[in-house]
This record gives sequence, C-alpha cells and structure tokens, in this order.
Amino acid sequence: MFHDRIRLASLASKIMTADQAGEFFQDGMTVGMSGFTRAGDSKAMPVALAARAAKSPFAINLLTGASLGNDSDGLMASAGVLARRSPFQVDPLMRKKINAGELMFCDYHLSQPAEMLRAKKGLPIDIAVIEAVAITECGAIVPSTSVGNSASFVAQAKMVVVELNLSMPLELEGMHDIYLPGDRPGRQPIAITDVSQRIGSTSIAVDPDRIVGIVITDAPDSPSTALPPDEETNAIAAHVVRFLAGEVTAGRLTNELLPLQVGIGTIANAVTYGIAQSEFKNLTMYSEVLQDSAVSLLDSGHLKFASASSVTLSAPTMQKFLENLDRYRQQVVLRPQEISNHPEIVRRLGVIAINAALEFDIYGNVNSTHVGGTHMMNGIGGSGDFARNAHLSIFVTKSLAKGGDISRVVPMVSHVDHCEHDVDVLVTECGFADLRGLAPRERATAIIANCVHADYQPAMASYFERACQRGGHTPHLLEEAFSWHLDFRQNGSMKDRAEAMV
Repeated sequence: MFHDRIRLASLASKIMTADQAGEFFQDGMTVGMSGFTRAGDSKAMPVALAARAAKSPFAINLLTGASLGNDSDGLMASAGVLARRSPFQVDPLMRKKINAGELMFCDYHLSQPAEMLRAKKGLPIDIAVIEAVAITECGAIVPSTSVGNSASFVAQAKMVVVELNLSMPLELEGMHDIYLPGDRPGRQPIAITDVSQRIGSTSIAVDPDRIVGIVITDAPDSPSTALPPDEETNAIAAHVVRFLAGEVTAGRLTNELLPLQVGIGTIANAVTYGIAQSEFKNLTMYSEVLQDSAVSLLDSGHLKFASASSVTLSAPTMQKFLENLDRYRQQVVLRPQEISNHPEIVRRLGVIAINAALEFDIYGNVNSTHVGGTHMMNGIGGSGDFARNAHLSIFVTKSLAKGGDISRVVPMVSHVDHCEHDVDVLVTECGFADLRGLAPRERATAIIANCVHADYQPAMASYFERACQRGGHTPHLLEEAFSWHLDFRQNGSMKDRAEAMV
C-alpha cells in the first residue's frame, strides 16, 4: 500500500489514524507543525488534537513556519489546545484570544525561530508534524507546497509524525532545496549567489526510527484569500512601477531590476500584477511566498525564476500550477524560510523588498502589526528580514481605512516595527515618497505632499508646521501625536480631529 509514496518498506507499519497519532502528544509539549501562509500545513492533526482536548484538556506550545490554513489555528485555540504560539498567524479567533491575554503569542521575524532553536534559546521540539508527498528509500521526507521551518523542526524533534497528503502530486519532488546553516562558531557562508542556485537536497533527512506515525490525508491547501486588484491597489502598483522605472532611467537599475521580494496579501499581489504589465523583463524573485501574480509573471515570460518558501495560490491557479509541475519545477525552488529570508543572502543579491504596512508616520516609521498600538493583527512576518537588508525597502498601503475614518498616514505611529532607518520608499494610491538621503524634516515634507489623502493633508501639514515651530531634529507635538488614534478609539473617526487641527 502506498509503495510509491512510502518507499522505505519498514515504515509501512507506522501508518495510523490521526487520533492514534494524537496519543503521542502530552500536556506541556512543544510541537513544530509544517505550514507557511496556508501552504503545506498539517490537515489532520489539528482536528484530532482539538477533538482530544474536548474530552481531556491539555495544551501545547506550537511553532509553525507562518500561518496555517483550514482554520486550524482557530480550531486549536478555541479548543484550548494552545498555550503558546509563534511566529505568525492570521486567524480571527486566535487573534481574539491573543489580544485578550488568553494565549501567549511570540512575534518573531520569520528568519529567527530556526536559529533560536539551533541555539537552544527556546523550548526544544518534542514532536514535529510535517506534511509530505512522499518518504524516500532512506526515510527522508519530501515536503509539499511549503518548506517553512519543517527541516529545522525535524532536525530537533524527538518524534516525527508525517502527514502523507495524497492530493499533492508526486511531481512536487525535486522542487525543494533543503539546506540548513551549520553550527556556530565555524559556520560557513551560505553559498547562494544566484536566485536559481540549489545548494541542498530535495528532501528532509531524518532517522527513520524517529518517525513514530504516518497519517494519510487527501486534502488540498486552503486557497489564498488575496482579493483581486481594485482602483486603489492598481494605483499603488502604478506608483511602484513608476518609481522603479525612474531608477532604470537614472542608471541605478537595469530593465531586469534586481531580485524582487513581495509580501503576502492583496496589495502586494496587485503590485506584482502591475509589474507584469510593465516594460521590465527577465526578472527574478527571491521571496517568502509565491502568490497568483507570481505565477502570472512566470506565464507571461517576465519572470524567469522564482525562489520562495511556499506557494499560496487561489484554487484555480493552484490547479494549474500542480498540473504543470514539469514546467514550473524548472523555474521555482522552495527553501527553508531561514534561507529564503536570510539577511546574508538578501543583502548579497540586492533584493528589492516590497511589503505592506498597517500605517506609517510623517517621518517614515512603519507599523505592520498592532492596531491602535495595542492589538495584534497578524505578526511582523518576514518584512523586517528584508527591509533592513534590501537594496531598496519599499512599504505600501492604502491611505485610508474604514471608509475614510482612519488615515493610515499619521503624525506618529502607534507601534514601530520598521524604524525610519530601514525604509527607503513609501507608497499609497496618492503617490510615492522617496526618502533616501533626506533628513527628518525633508522626509515629512515628501510624505505629506505625496502619500497623505487630500482629506487629511491640511491637518497633517498644520501638525508638522506647528511641530517645527517648537523645534527638534524630528519635530513632534507629543500632546497631539496620538490624538488621531485616540479620536478614532473614542469617536470612531479621525476626521473630527483632522478638521480641528487645520
């Protein structure tokens, strides 16, 4: 049974149900689950663990690559399975528990958890749960649509549970490049000097004796939730393209640009579609996630090669991707997330990083994680890995939210994830502000003129003018700096405050 999937005959005896595998999990254990932005995640074990917890309460510490699909995070959180979670999530039920203080959430740059595990800075992994398309003749695990932190979890786990997903084609084998850095001291450089370079193996090595269970599943990944481009996101994309075209005209880039990193989500997806309609050719991508727009770029011929840690696609695009793996496997490589996000490689390749912001302020500080400075949205993800080390660090957002009741450009951000030193260009549908080489007062002038919505522009200009009268290298009116946020919290809109400040 499953001879083409389980090629080491001695492991066939370890096939079991998810409920049977669930008996290995004990209260207080630390578990590493595969999955990166809804791709390649465990499908069966979260359901089994939630069901078991309903009968006999227990809680684990859960690490993943990034967000899980199939509502797994919310299911486990609601069932009380999770005591602690990191490094990234997007589930509304889990978010509610995190912000209520009922679930401890540790928000990390996505390149960090594997390194922390290697340095024994966190709790050791008791069990790794890894989705696979096959197990090789020597017992190595062939991942599915993501790598994430799976290789690091397997390297450290005392026990490994493999979810063998029959819905994932065997042709995925060969798309992965599994490489983990050596121990310190004496670690060698990561020898990636080109986006298409492969330096590792196509499967995750493991002692077969540590595989304690194989659970058979047959379920696709959850589809991407990114929305189609709209008028505003198309405008943002056009401004990004216009900025990059200016770099080509100035002789700082060629028409092939440099490797692109584009974050996850609707705006990032729209930006990539915008690049597909541009004059740029023979592009490469060194990113975390490949979305629908990246596949469109590959199909158009604009993108010649893409490196990432996962593919997170809509259902129709995923079907096309999986049905044409013979072609895409020549143009796509999936790596561990500490490699896809590694600062050494990002800086060496000269990546152009394009990531989304929740809000930014008039001096270029970016908030990617906290609503109103206090409530976690999703997590910082990999944006910081790229922003600080990129050739160009670009942040994008719509200028307004909540029907215009929120300005996403504010006098002072309520939480800082990316300080002004790590931000080169800010873009809204109104325009872009190139902040390179500008002092704080010059940055504020550029951002107010180009990125603030017209409804809030007079108020922002008034704030900045009065702050400059008070003085300082980075002028602020501390008694007013968060007044826009406070008015939204108290009155449901920033508009009254904006009008009062004019």
